Amino acid sequence: MGPGPGNPYPEVMQALTRPVLGHLDPEFVALLDETCERLRQVFRTGNRLTVPLSGTGSAGMEAAFVNVVGPGDVVVIGVNGVFGERMCDVASRCGAEVVRVEEAWGKPIEPERLLGAHPSPKVIAVVHAETSTGVRNDIAPLGEGKGEALLLVDCVTSLGGIPVEADGWGVDIAYSGTQKCLGVPPGLAPITLSARAEERFVERSPSWYLDLRMIAAYAAVPGGTARTYHHTAPISMVYALHAGLGVLLEEGLDAVHERHRVCGEALHTGLEKLGLELLVAPSHRLPELTTVRVPAGVDEAGIRKALLERYGIEIGGGLGPLAGQIWRIGLMGHTARLRNVATLLGALEELLRP
Repeated sequence: MGPGPGNPYPEVMQALTRPVLGHLDPEFVALLDETCERLRQVFRTGNRLTVPLSGTGSAGMEAAFVNVVGPGDVVVIGVNGVFGERMCDVASRCGAEVVRVEEAWGKPIEPERLLGAHPSPKVIAVVHAETSTGVRNDIAPLGEGKGEALLLVDCVTSLGGIPVEADGWGVDIAYSGTQKCLGVPPGLAPITLSARAEERFVERSPSWYLDLRMIAAYAAVPGGTARTYHHTAPISMVYALHAGLGVLLEEGLDAVHERHRVCGEALHTGLEKLGLELLVAPSHRLPELTTVRVPAGVDEAGIRKALLERYGIEIGGGLGPLAGQIWRIGLMGHTARLRNVATLLGALEELLRP
């Protein structure tokens, strides 16, 4: 139940045991194509360039920037946690002029502040679900007001847990990771780019490995050139993602989002009944990632250790300025079950009892 990798769906574990095919084997190529189509359904987009990148969510972040940001480009970035901060680092390495829009950790960023931060940025970037704080930032108003800018969104912790409407919100670039609400082990970074984003690619990406022009040719995206070798894809991970997306689509995205919502609300209510204070206001809390203030006098790391050793439950600690001050509790993918909520609440009640 930590903020990192959780228990994969059983179907995913079974997929990982399939015999490994060559990465250009016709059977694997057909499965890769179907995986890309399933990703379009989960991102709710018609974007032709929608693929699973070989790498974790941070590779998705880097690919998102190195393909559209060059020296001198203005990039407005929302910073209210670790991953907004990381976006600034990646953009600056591309030579961008970074305009930071900061908010206190634990609070959402007002869309108007991002839209008004610069008159003509090339990119406006923000984290949808900030894993370090449990905050949801609003995306739809940014799509409505972005003007000529590209809208780039980190969906690592949101995809599969809460609604993500890439096309409906006007998102040009979105990336995620497999290990959160998709219920798949870490190793792939789903990414989707609009035609508008493709038209504004830099002339030559500084990263060979993450060059989306070459990756698009390898994945043979619709309307592109014939399939061209780029790198050896992690075959078993693509098997796993194909299976995990299948589980989500079979359950139904709306039903999956509702399951996460119900579990999140049950956890929030239960924690407050234990006298614990939640970091984030109700209007922008994530159901899949809950942040709890550590009560005064309580051994923050000691409680986490006891949960793991006595009950087999892992929760995360705080990062950055929140280190030692909060716990981060994940309910993502297969772990978003009411029985897990009840187990955790019972364990915390025992450990925190005077």
